[in-house]
Amino acid sequence: MTRCGMVIDLKKCIGCWGCAVSCKEEHFLPPGILWNRVLISEKGKFPTVTKIMVPVLCNHCKEASCVEVCPTGATYKREDGIVVIDYDKCIGCRYCLISCPYQQRIPYKDDKKEYFPNQGLTAFETLGREIYPLQKGTMTKCNFCVERIEQGQESGLKPGADREATPACVNICPVNARTFGDLDDPGSKVSELIKTRKGEPLHPEFETEPSVFYID
Repeated sequence: MTRCGMVIDLKKCIGCWGCAVSCKEEHFLPPGILWNRVLISEKGKFPTVTKIMVPVLCNHCKEASCVEVCPTGATYKREDGIVVIDYDKCIGCRYCLISCPYQQRIPYKDDKKEYFPNQGLTAFETLGREIYPLQKGTMTKCNFCVERIEQGQESGLKPGADREATPACVNICPVNARTFGDLDDPGSKVSELIKTRKGEPLHPEFETEPSVFYID
């Protein structure tokens, strides 16, 4: 059994937002929709102030509350642990948004919104609506670039080891702050990082067993 997961090194992250931009490009996300974000704050007092950057995304929880509350089965967990949404089944009730303790659900409310208002759709937006259409009124979130994983595996590639089978945000990171792989494999790089660097998920007290871990 494989359980896909990610480790994010907070010491390496430089807050460049490359993960957010690559995610938008990969999934042709419309204005106002971000599946990857970087939370930025500061600690300390002048002149010894330290900037804190925490990249966040769907945690693909092992005990996903969003899956439990979905009344139509639109949100479900795959065998590899990735939590995905069937847009044809989603009715936009937002139960998942309310139940997610990490606030990683984003409603797609306006399908008329343009990146450049009153100037028409860009080529990027037009192509996105053709090959990666979202449905107005449904919920959206990170899917660990499941299409890349599936296509890569069909070609015999390994997620986390081969770029073509690895999430775009991992590939784009200029400082290699993100690592992807199999959490159920004790010999995988993600498992080794969690063990040796004492990786922890955000808010373990929520008891959802996230598949995204942080090291510092």
